[in-house]
Amino acid sequence: MPISRRRFMIVAASAASAVFLPGEARSDAPLLSERDPTAQALGYKADAAQVGKTRFPKYVQGQTCVSCQLHQGKPGAATGPCVTYGGKPVYAKGWCNAYVKKA
Repeated sequence: MPISRRRFMIVAASAASAVFLPGEARSDAPLLSERDPTAQALGYKADAAQVGKTRFPKYVQGQTCVSCQLHQGKPGAATGPCVTYGGKPVYAKGWCNAYVKKA
């Protein structure tokens, strides 16, 4: 399946931003809010079950932050840093439109 230019740019920008981040997010960093401008632009939901399929038709049930390549949380953790949001912690059961399945 060919990747769209828009999708490529989102993933490339996310990956490029990872170069400038410290190795791990600060443990005292606040969780990403759904009201954050970047989160709103990418349709971030703290609970993937709340994703609107009409607004985000590429969402497939079962996709969550923990199974995303951009999520850097530890296995079994409820939250973890995400490169898409500058290392801010996101919920493992969350989802956004920058989702890329882990290889």
